[in-house]
Amino acid sequence: MANEMTMAEPRSGWRTFWQSDLVKAVAATLAVLAIGAAGALRQLAGNADNDSTLRLVEVRDLIAGQGWFDLHQYRMGLDGGLLMHWSRLVDAPIAAIILVVRAITGSQAAGETAALIFWPLILFGIALYLLLRIARSIGGEEAVFPALVLSTATLYYGGAFGAGSLDHHNIQLVLMLATVSLLLRTGDERRSAGLAGLCCVLMLAIGMETVPYVAAAGLAVGGWFLVKGEAAAGVAAAFGAVFAAASAVVFVATVPSMQWWVAYCDAYSVAQFSLGVVAGAGLWAVASIPALRTSLARRATALALLGVTVGGVAAVWFPQCLGDPYAGLPLMLRSYWLDAVDEAQPLWRLLASEPEAVAGHYATVLIGLAVLGLRIRKVGLRQQEVLFAVMLGAALLVSIWQVRGSRFSLPLACVPLAIWVAQWRRRAATEPATVTSLKMAGAWIASFNVTWILVAIGVWHLFAPAEAKQVLVAEECYKRADYATLAAMPAGRVLVISNLGASVLSNTAHSVLAGPYHRNVAGNLAALTAFMGSPDESATVVRDNGIGLVAFCPANNETKFLASRAPNGLLAGMVAGKIPGWLAIVPESNGKPLAVYRVIFTP
Repeated sequence: MANEMTMAEPRSGWRTFWQSDLVKAVAATLAVLAIGAAGALRQLAGNADNDSTLRLVEVRDLIAGQGWFDLHQYRMGLDGGLLMHWSRLVDAPIAAIILVVRAITGSQAAGETAALIFWPLILFGIALYLLLRIARSIGGEEAVFPALVLSTATLYYGGAFGAGSLDHHNIQLVLMLATVSLLLRTGDERRSAGLAGLCCVLMLAIGMETVPYVAAAGLAVGGWFLVKGEAAAGVAAAFGAVFAAASAVVFVATVPSMQWWVAYCDAYSVAQFSLGVVAGAGLWAVASIPALRTSLARRATALALLGVTVGGVAAVWFPQCLGDPYAGLPLMLRSYWLDAVDEAQPLWRLLASEPEAVAGHYATVLIGLAVLGLRIRKVGLRQQEVLFAVMLGAALLVSIWQVRGSRFSLPLACVPLAIWVAQWRRRAATEPATVTSLKMAGAWIASFNVTWILVAIGVWHLFAPAEAKQVLVAEECYKRADYATLAAMPAGRVLVISNLGASVLSNTAHSVLAGPYHRNVAGNLAALTAFMGSPDESATVVRDNGIGLVAFCPANNETKFLASRAPNGLLAGMVAGKIPGWLAIVPESNGKPLAVYRVIFTP
């Protein structure tokens, strides 16, 4: 009998392992890799994601010896380069993949290809695993399969995890999902709360756009402590202590000592460090001191004073960080750059300019919130549903302010939608009937984001004016081969539209004035003046900035946009074939998507 039990237990353990969320996530990730393999290679050959392209340039510079604390992009902007606001915390793992593969193969190109494919794929698998864990925590076992299907489709078509996606939004999403998953755990709550605090700091250090999610997590932990008192004191203390400690460690590890007293609102600096330490240490103190936690009134008073203190520190020492992060941008950059960035638009502007796109960003999120609200009404204010409602609500509010927030809200919405589908699957199994099966099918169909995208496109084609129904043409000048002529020329400064600035840096040894980054104010203004001004005004900018080459891509949307806004400018003239006398085409680029012109007067 003992031998039989010994033999049976491993089989049971293996069966449990193969049925685990981890195995499901890995299997779905491998399926996505297989399905997208051919498309992935094509995407790597021509990636139009400027942030991912420049991230690769930044990682190359790090590998080549640029300092850990030196975030300058010396080949973009005016003399002296551009100080970027990104974090080395993202550069480091990407660089590690490149170095490991390079050590094995002896090829830098092979290392970069591996990083471009496997870094977003690894993050995809982790994000999917976390969504399955969250769905199981809230909806039970029956919600796991619908969550697997819906989350796989949403993450795959969302674009944040596609081949070549080195941008930081995918790892921020993973850290946000990890925060939610950890706070939902009912096992070792203190350890999970501490890890959640660490995830919040890392999320914040990587990019300031996650401030609402970090704040929502902190408010949820504080709210539990307020309501539950002693039962949640350990969780609040652990979250606060790790949040404060991690804020200090990340500050020392990523901010150079010469900038310790410089406050940046768009990057991790003394401002975020100070507020993190005050908020985290304050929450730890309130939850750890018995005199402050013995009654609801005392907890409410202590937490209110902590909130006032944090707000006071921000208002007194860092008031510049409480307003519009783009308030300092010149009007010219707002009009001809920021207002043309689709992902930075608020909902009301999207409704006016691209109403057909609204459904794809918001439909499933609103359905998910409705399902979650009905569930809370049914089961009461349970900790799991309330936490998730807070995080999903925060993500929705962010996406209303800037549509890029849907990268976070759409995956989160998969969880309540999976619970909804699971309920109809159970009813279809226990109460078999045609009506029930149809309702289950309807729940499945309505839960896929792509459904609403197709519906919106269909409605738009039915009712949109005929002149608006233009066939979308793929943008040009993002393929590596487009830069062959430019790459073969001696390194110098190139005048090019901001959309192509990162591609020039990635594919050549040249430097550029323009790139789509809000800190590159002077360089972008100079490039806009050159392209939108008269040929004489353009010539002045070219002389003053030592421009030796002009790269011209007529099929790029930014070229068309700027030419239409300045019909008498240099760019509009070039589109019409009117090339000024101080430019001479490089013969090898004639007829190519990216035409290259030499500046033939002496700058």
